[in-house]
Amino acid sequence: MSTSQEPVGTLETALAHTARLLESEPRLAVEQATEILKAVPGHPPGTLLLGKALLASGESERAVATMAELTRQQPNWALAHYEFGVALAARGRGDEAVSELRRAVKLKPDLADAWRALADHLTAIGDESGADSAYANSIRASTRDPRLLEPAAALCENRIAVAEALLRKHLKQHPTDVAAIRMLAEVAARLGRYADSEALLVRCLELAPGFTAARQNYAHVLHRQNRTHEALTIVEKLLAADPKNPSLPATKASYLARLGDFDRSIALYGDVLQQYPNQAKLHLSYGHALKTAGRQAESIDAYRRCIELAPHVGEAYWSLANLKRFRFSAADIEAMRNQLARPELASEDRHHFDFALGKALEDQGVYAPAFEHYVQGNALARPKGAYHAEDTTRDVQRAIMFFTPELLARQSHQGAPARDPIFIIGLPRSGSTLLEQILSSHSQIEGTAELPDIMGIARKLSGRQRRSDESQYPGVLGSLPAAELRKLGEQYLEQTRLQRRTAAPSFIDKMPNNWLHVGLIHLILPNARIVDARRHPLSCCFSNFKQHFARGQNFTYDLVDLGRYYRDYVALMDHFDQVLAGRVHRVLYEDMVADTEREVRRLLDYCGLPFEDSCLRFYENERAVRTASSEQVRSPIYRDSVDQLRL
Repeated sequence: MSTSQEPVGTLETALAHTARLLESEPRLAVEQATEILKAVPGHPPGTLLLGKALLASGESERAVATMAELTRQQPNWALAHYEFGVALAARGRGDEAVSELRRAVKLKPDLADAWRALADHLTAIGDESGADSAYANSIRASTRDPRLLEPAAALCENRIAVAEALLRKHLKQHPTDVAAIRMLAEVAARLGRYADSEALLVRCLELAPGFTAARQNYAHVLHRQNRTHEALTIVEKLLAADPKNPSLPATKASYLARLGDFDRSIALYGDVLQQYPNQAKLHLSYGHALKTAGRQAESIDAYRRCIELAPHVGEAYWSLANLKRFRFSAADIEAMRNQLARPELASEDRHHFDFALGKALEDQGVYAPAFEHYVQGNALARPKGAYHAEDTTRDVQRAIMFFTPELLARQSHQGAPARDPIFIIGLPRSGSTLLEQILSSHSQIEGTAELPDIMGIARKLSGRQRRSDESQYPGVLGSLPAAELRKLGEQYLEQTRLQRRTAAPSFIDKMPNNWLHVGLIHLILPNARIVDARRHPLSCCFSNFKQHFARGQNFTYDLVDLGRYYRDYVALMDHFDQVLAGRVHRVLYEDMVADTEREVRRLLDYCGLPFEDSCLRFYENERAVRTASSEQVRSPIYRDSVDQLRL
């Protein structure tokens, strides 16, 4: 960086005075910086102060022009690129801001503010891994305590076990070090131990209530634990305090989408895209929201825009394939094959391309190559160690042994008496979304989503901290008094109330995995309705095998696991048919397709509700649908999925 030969003392005094004015009177700082540059034309620190003062005074366009000229003259000055990025962001030019911030941290890797700003922008555009890395680098760069340098470096390099050990050792000696507590919370979050991360962040914020970065992390871990209402409240408060933070609007949009408020979510995504028009993953998130809201043509446009910007993003192609009636062109198929031929293609993109290409070839009737792509996609996508079929079998056998007629007779009708919930259980891809759409078309029923609350109660009752621990569930239910069973039912009702948006007396919980917890549901909510959505095992298992789920259905990546899972599910349902005859209402998908009105009338009779013709016109229901069947349930019932295995 070049400097002037002007008298140092006079110039330094003027610069220091300008910097002080910048904090309280930015317009006077503009005047002072302008005078400096009259005396010393092109002086880099003076120009930097002028740009910052213009931005603080609300003159962002002049600030951008000033910073642009400065970075042209001083291309290797990291601080100038950082401030240029800040000014560009203020003008809504997010894509350019990202480029300048990347340039800044490349020139000066210890520039903590630039890393933090870059992380905020990467969060805004949906680059989660990039944001995690940038946040970790900001922590490392901002750490001044030499005792935290090593764990910060380990966190930055994703050496999680090393970071955890070092941080725990440090916190034993310095239990109130908020920087270390926040870093350990980040470690826990990366390991998926969100409850531990939450507890650490609560402690961090007790010690330092103004620690904004920790509060953002707190919102994130609440969201990860399906407590999105709480997370949204935090983000809205943060946004009110810092409306220029680029990460918060996109975060709020994703939370609103999770809560089913798609109109506001889509509008927010549209605003964010004005700032980042060339960010592929942001268009992808926008497409997901549009699809769920039933705006298919717009969602296709968003996915196509993502592909145009980043042809290697396999998720965009899979998102198109997941619009079940979408058909790929020959050019699309060639493009997917070309991407799969690239040895450097990331595994995550590769398995998305495999699933999408499998769907494209199946649509063409080329079944053997399609099946091979499904096999390859599942092999790549299968989370290592995430599913153990023997665990499900053991859980089912434990439930069968525990829920005896004697136990059920002794403890029945002790839970919360509310009749509000209608649980739809079974396997994914079994027609459960169709049943939800039919029922939610009734004037007295509200459709919500796949709610995690029953599984959360079961997990807490198990007492397990890790997979190797012996579960206390469901045995612990045998020792619970009536008051505690009722309390658990009321806890479920209170938690799910946040998901409801209408005054309808009944609501649907469509979490399919709740089939494992029929006994728990019966004990804590004895008047709830339980509907078992069942489909022929071959159709159901194959449909799951070729469906790439975002998360949570880890048994679907292997045909043997799928077969064992289906067998365990039927075994447990058969048991409850015997010990609680008539408690669970079963709907066979094939029967619903063959005689829809008869099955709908049977279903409504079971729910204690009068027949309404709107339930037969379920495809006219405009509610948002999150599952892979979102497109099918907006059309009249068709036989394609019943007949596909006969081809």
